[in-house]
Amino acid sequence: MLRYEKGVLSEIPDDMPAEYPIKLTVNGREIATLVASPHELRFLVAGFLRTQGFVKETGDFLAMGVCDESGEASIRIRGEIPERLTPVLTSGCGTGISFSFNAGAPKCAPPEAAFSPEAIFAMMREMAQLSVRYGRHGGIHSAAASDGTRILLHAEDLGRHNTIDRLAGQALLSGIDLAGCLLLTSGRVSTEMAAKAASLGVALIASRTSPTDMAVRICREHGIGLVGYVRSDSFRIAACPERIQMAAQTRFTDVAGVILAGGESSRMGRNKALLEVNGERMIETAYRRMAELFDEVLLVTNTPEIYDFIPCRKIADIYPGMGPLGGIHAALTNAVAERAFITACDMPGLNPMLIRELCSIQGGVDVVIPETPGGLEPLHAVYAKSCLPKMEMMLQAGERRILSFFDLAQVRLVPRGRIAALDPDYASFRNINTQEDYRLLAKAD
Repeated sequence: MLRYEKGVLSEIPDDMPAEYPIKLTVNGREIATLVASPHELRFLVAGFLRTQGFVKETGDFLAMGVCDESGEASIRIRGEIPERLTPVLTSGCGTGISFSFNAGAPKCAPPEAAFSPEAIFAMMREMAQLSVRYGRHGGIHSAAASDGTRILLHAEDLGRHNTIDRLAGQALLSGIDLAGCLLLTSGRVSTEMAAKAASLGVALIASRTSPTDMAVRICREHGIGLVGYVRSDSFRIAACPERIQMAAQTRFTDVAGVILAGGESSRMGRNKALLEVNGERMIETAYRRMAELFDEVLLVTNTPEIYDFIPCRKIADIYPGMGPLGGIHAALTNAVAERAFITACDMPGLNPMLIRELCSIQGGVDVVIPETPGGLEPLHAVYAKSCLPKMEMMLQAGERRILSFFDLAQVRLVPRGRIAALDPDYASFRNINTQEDYRLLAKAD
């Protein structure tokens, strides 16, 4: 999870409370879906049946089967369940009986909808000022919808989920479209809250307290930003950080951006750096990204004349024919900056926020490298000049593998969970090596 505090993003442990649905079947009849924390579920099931008056003592249970993996509880009890049951949606912290997690067909918020941290803080303060019932006697939840500059709608209720329904009803009857809005809430963001927000087309949810893991999953699926623990100058980002409009950031002066132009492209059959993706050659996309992030940009190539249209310094290999390891060595040798972010020309999905995160990690390490589902990715990593003696030792021994010198270096691994928070689909690491790769990418675009 990411933490925003006083303009700075940092990594914190993921400590979201877990939320778990369990389908309850009694005497062969499905009567409820309970949403709860995933521990000691047999106590929850037994207690629910007791408080509903279906059982009074342990002898009333004939059989009890609770499966954590499938999320099902099958119970047999003495006597019969009443023929007609009237479900009651509670006013407290959750819905004891859930009709469905699908709160209506989801609407997509406009892709450009995003809110600055200052807007989130200001709207949360304004909602607190409007919460007169809470100020009078407490025990009341609040929610509000905002366009980022003012509160459009406000609601209070005993139940946090009820406040969302009140906003939805008020918007419907007033002809207000909530698509792309900022949804503010005083309560925990759980499954039903996230599902209701998705049905309204909300772009970002901000809460004074925590989201649950299932709520995070729903928000990621529907492109909804989710921040929790909003305080006067900080919050935690749990989903879709692109919905947070960060202030313009300066380019790195102490890190160089390096593009490896590649070798023979034998598997592709032609120079992949010059292939077009979204109407732009991949080498141009890589350069544009690097120029946005770094004052110093280098292109490592042994055929600089091919790339005359790229306005940056071109560097040739010092150890020709030694692959990417030779290219990284040449870049570090020639860079003015003490560190360099290295990428390949065939990775069109570069994520500026992820690159900034990697380059911001210092602490005297030689290498900062991300972990992906396929393992470490050395062509989307940061290398310091302190690596040069170790690289040269490997190159002189005829070793071409980038990872070959890692046992001699101080390496900082950035774990998958941290990477996924910034790039959930790992699109940054998708490279184009073959005609089939290129065809699939063009089809996806």
